[in-house]
Amino acid sequence: MTSQRRGTAIAMSDDERDEFLQNQPVCRVATLGSGGPHLSALWYVWDGKALWLNSLVRSQRWTDIDRDARLAVIVDDGGADFMSLRGVELRGRAAVVGEAPRRGDDVDELAEPERLFAEKYAGGRAFTYDGRHAWLKLVPTKLVSWDFGKMRK
Repeated sequence: MTSQRRGTAIAMSDDERDEFLQNQPVCRVATLGSGGPHLSALWYVWDGKALWLNSLVRSQRWTDIDRDARLAVIVDDGGADFMSLRGVELRGRAAVVGEAPRRGDDVDELAEPERLFAEKYAGGRAFTYDGRHAWLKLVPTKLVSWDFGKMRK
């Protein structure tokens, strides 16, 4: 993975970044389509190494990824004032994991993201399959973080 070259004074530590990614509800996913970039908001989970996106398989995002698997994702919060801005940018290639659409076949690699997803968005109730979504895994090749509140210190 490419390390952060600029802004190291405001970069989150690994622990800060992991906690931030585990607690934010929504990410913004940028894909490349035939007509240019496409941006969409999506629920996700972070397992400490990969970002897991549960995406509709009949979406512009899925069509774009089928053509070109490169992704850029932003998870951010704050913004009431400059010093409260925090966020993480992740870049890499999306990989489909499991069947698409997901119907519940046993896929060992999906056990942890589905558990995390159920905890984060469904109060711990078992993950349900709707036959319309599938899993995309993004192992970042580039990861950049920022916390402008660190400038106060």
